[in-house]
Amino acid sequence: MENVKVLFIFTIVAFPVLSAESVGLKGLKTCNFRAVYNFGDSNSDTGAEHLGLPYLSPYLDSIGTSFRHGANFAIGGSTIRPQNESMTLNGVSPFSLDVQLVQFDNFKVRTGYFYEHGNAGHRRDLPRPNDLSKAIYTFDIGQNDIAAGLRKNNDTEFHASVPDIVDRLAKAVQNLYEQGARTFWIHNTGPIGCLPVSLHYHNIRPEELDEQGCLKAQNAYCMEFNSKLKDRVIKLRAELPDAALTYVDIYAAKYDLIGNAKKQGFDDAANICCGYHEDEVQVYCGNKQIVNGTEIYAGSCENPSDYISWDGVHYSEAANHWIARRILNGSFCDPPLSIKQACHKPWF
Repeated sequence: MENVKVLFIFTIVAFPVLSAESVGLKGLKTCNFRAVYNFGDSNSDTGAEHLGLPYLSPYLDSIGTSFRHGANFAIGGSTIRPQNESMTLNGVSPFSLDVQLVQFDNFKVRTGYFYEHGNAGHRRDLPRPNDLSKAIYTFDIGQNDIAAGLRKNNDTEFHASVPDIVDRLAKAVQNLYEQGARTFWIHNTGPIGCLPVSLHYHNIRPEELDEQGCLKAQNAYCMEFNSKLKDRVIKLRAELPDAALTYVDIYAAKYDLIGNAKKQGFDDAANICCGYHEDEVQVYCGNKQIVNGTEIYAGSCENPSDYISWDGVHYSEAANHWIARRILNGSFCDPPLSIKQACHKPWF
């Protein structure tokens, strides 16, 4: 996987901590978001307390569920571009981004019908049709597309695929815009090369690692994707003049945390809370395996708040809180607005 034939070199620099005030945007009004619609993979976190909204219900959890304030279409293992793989083989979900958009289309049509024709009790749990344009639409997806490229170990094919992957995400935004969506909050992808599962699983040579102990080749894939995604978001601002699009640098936020783990009160960033990873034996979180004649259960650690990584792939709740605090205030965003001001378009 690390036998990269063509490696694009990127310079990792400290992301400037900006604010609306520091760039002359102080005084913008708080947006009155009525709902959140989320699309993505298992990196998505739909906690909405900061906006004063309840947690989102999954789209497929449709019985006795309230969708008044939005819905979550994200699913673990999802990709932007459909993959010729499977959940059982590689953990890739059949619900790629285009499927999530079809689900949204169905959701909008059916809830709109029942809102107009149902009784008052039904309407209480359904989104108000006019609120769809007053919602914020969030995306966190792309990591599994990059992971698929790494599995195939074909650099030429991956580099050629990135523009198409990014364009498919842009088309999803355009689709929602045509249906009335106006505010978009788009995450780039985090540093895969820093995930403990990668660091524990491979025989790694010192020269393959950067100054934070992350795999340079894997992170180069992520940075290539992120660079093209940011360029595409900038183009979308011109193509969708009534839309407000925020590009959120999740990569920089997560890399900052990993590089300052001890200073921020965490253990070594390569440590994993849930799972068994010793002597080249990998038993993933919640599973059992016979090792040297003894059954091992891969349970969780006693102090999960000390860990950045929950299971080697996903971040712990404590780490996600750390990251969320730094993106919600706009410090890692372009434009540098808090999520409560994301409906504004300061580039005009």
